[in-house]
Amino acid sequence: MSDLYEKGPSALTKNLKVLILYFIITATFIGYGLKLFSLQIVEGKEYRNQSHTISSRVNTIPANRGEIFDRNASLPLVINTDSFAVDLTPAEIPEGYYDTVASKLAGYLGISKKDVDKKCPPAYRKSYTAMEIRVNVPFQVISNIAENITDLPGVSWRSKPIRNYVETGSISHVIGYVGDITKEEINVMYNQGYKANSIVGKTGIEKQYDKYLQGKEGRESSTVDARGHILSEAPIIEPPVPGKNLVLTIDARIQELTEKALGNRVGAAVVLKPSNGEVVAMVSYPFYDQNLFNSDDAAAEYTKLATSSNNPLLNRAVNAVYPPASTFKTIMTTALLAEKAIPAEKKIECPGRIVYGNRVFECHIKYPGHGYLDLKNALAQSCDVYYWVTGRDNLGVDQIASYSKEFGFGQSLEIDLPVQSVGFVPTSQWKERRYHEKWKGGDTMNMSIGQGYTLVTPMHVANMIAMVCNSGKIYRPHLLKEIRDGQSNEVIEEIEPRILHESNIDQAIWREVQRDLRYVITDGTAIYPMNNKRFKLAGKTGTAEVNGVAKGHWHSWMAAYGPYDAPVEEQYVVVVLVEAVNDWEWWAPYATNIIFQGILANQTYDQAIDELGFKYLNKSRTRQE
Repeated sequence: MSDLYEKGPSALTKNLKVLILYFIITATFIGYGLKLFSLQIVEGKEYRNQSHTISSRVNTIPANRGEIFDRNASLPLVINTDSFAVDLTPAEIPEGYYDTVASKLAGYLGISKKDVDKKCPPAYRKSYTAMEIRVNVPFQVISNIAENITDLPGVSWRSKPIRNYVETGSISHVIGYVGDITKEEINVMYNQGYKANSIVGKTGIEKQYDKYLQGKEGRESSTVDARGHILSEAPIIEPPVPGKNLVLTIDARIQELTEKALGNRVGAAVVLKPSNGEVVAMVSYPFYDQNLFNSDDAAAEYTKLATSSNNPLLNRAVNAVYPPASTFKTIMTTALLAEKAIPAEKKIECPGRIVYGNRVFECHIKYPGHGYLDLKNALAQSCDVYYWVTGRDNLGVDQIASYSKEFGFGQSLEIDLPVQSVGFVPTSQWKERRYHEKWKGGDTMNMSIGQGYTLVTPMHVANMIAMVCNSGKIYRPHLLKEIRDGQSNEVIEEIEPRILHESNIDQAIWREVQRDLRYVITDGTAIYPMNNKRFKLAGKTGTAEVNGVAKGHWHSWMAAYGPYDAPVEEQYVVVVLVEAVNDWEWWAPYATNIIFQGILANQTYDQAIDELGFKYLNKSRTRQE
C-alpha cells in the first residue's frame, strides 16, 4: 500500500477504475447467465411451446361442397355461391370496449346491436372462441370492415360458401338441405373427420350422401414472429379438394310436369322406371324453399315449417302411410290366380251389400250392385263384394299377408333417403298381441279391399305396379345415378340396379294380371279419366275411407304403368295420391293421365291437358272407385 502512495494518487485512481470495470463486466456476465438459465431451463418449455405455436400460422381454406345435377347431368339443381361469415372473438376486445365494437360491427352488417349480443351473450364475453355473428355477408361489406379493422378489435371474417338451391319447389324433398353441425351430430361424427364448424346435410340427398358431397378443406401455412408479422416470403398452400358431384335419376322436366299435375293438393306423386328402379320424379305437396335455411333466421324458418298444420317438411312419397284402398286389389287378383283359390271365370253376385255378423258391408255401387262378376270384371269395376267374399272364404288373412309382403308391403324399400316408412301388413297374431282380440272375418274383408290396418307409402304402391310390369321382380328404388369427380366431372361410379325381391309366381299369372289392369282402363272405373288416344295405359284406381275428415272426402289413388304394349325398358310407373284433406274431386287418375301424356309425348303440362281435353275439366264430386 505504501508503494501505491509512493507512486502517487494517479496510480491509485487508475487501479480502482480497473477494479470497478472488472466488477461491472463480471456482474454483467453473471446477469446474462442467470437470464439465459431462466429462459432456457426455467421458462424454456413455455417459450418453446409459444414459439412452435406462433412460428407457423395455419388457416383453413374451405372446400366447395359437391354439386347435384338431374339425370341429364347438364342442369345443376344445387350449386355453391361464394360468401363470407363474420366472427367476433370477445376476449380480444379491450376491457370496457365491447359495446362500442358491437355497435360498430352491427352498423356494418346492417343488423341491430341486440342481434350481436344474442350471438355473443355476456357469459361468453371473455371467451377466446370465435362467435359466428352473421353468414352470407357480401364482399363489399367485408371490404368496409377490413378498411376499419383498427376500430374493430376481435372482429374477423372467413370464406363460407353457401348452398344455392337453383331448383326449388317439390325437388326440396328429394335434395334436402344443409346446416351447421350440432353438438349431438359432432359427438357421433367426430371420428369421421367432421369438425365443430362443419356444414352437413340435414335431410334428403344432402344427408344421405354427405360423405361424398363433403370436400377436403385446404390449408395455408405462414411463418410469423411473436408479433404476428409474416416472415416467410410466400405462404405454403395446400389447396382444398371439392366434394364429389352427384347425378340423380330425377328428370327435371318430368319433375316439373308431375308437380304441376298434382297442383296445390296435399298428397304425393311418384314416377318410376320399373326396369331398374330409377325414380324419375318424386313430388310431395306442400313443399318448401331450402334457400330459407341460408338466412340468419334459419332456426325460426325451420320452426315455422315444422309447426305448420300441413307439415311441408314431410316427404309424403316415402314417409307418410295410407290405406292402399282398391289399388290393393292388384295383389288380391294375383293371389287368387296364383293360389287357384277360385276359377277366374266363376261369377259372384254383387247385390250392392252383404251382411256379416252384426254389420252391413256396402259396396261402392249400392243396390242393386254390380250383378254377377268374374275376376276380370270384378277388378275392372272394383267390386268390393267380390273381394270381400273371395278374401274371406278363399284366401284368408295369412295368405293375403304373405302375398302383400311378396309385393314389398310392410318392408323397407331401401330407397337411398335417410328416412322412410316401412308401412304395415297386419296378421292375426299381431292383432291378438296388440289388442288382445281374435282376428275376425270382418277384418279379413276390410283387408281384402285395402282398408283396415294395412298401411303403405306411395312408393310401396309404385313398386307393387313395377312388380307386375317386371313379371315378378322388384328393383330397389333409387335416386342416385352417378358419382362424378368434383374437378374433372369424370364418372367415378355408376349405380347399378339391384333386385330387391323376385317372385316364383308363374309368368302366365303375371300376363293375366297385366291384361286385367289394362281392362280397368278400357272398360272399368278409369275409362274416362285415364282415356288416352295416343298411348295404351294400364292400372288401378283406389278410394280410401278416412276417419276424421269432412264427410264425402276420401284419399284418391291411381296406380298405373305405360305404354302397356311397350317393352318394360320403355315403360314408366306413375302413382298419384291425393289426400282426403283436399276438396273431393277424384283428381288422382286425371293427374296420372296428364303425367303419362307429358312424359310419352314430350309435352309440357299445358300441352298435355290441352290434348287430353282436361283444360276445362268439369270436376266430379261423386265418389268413384
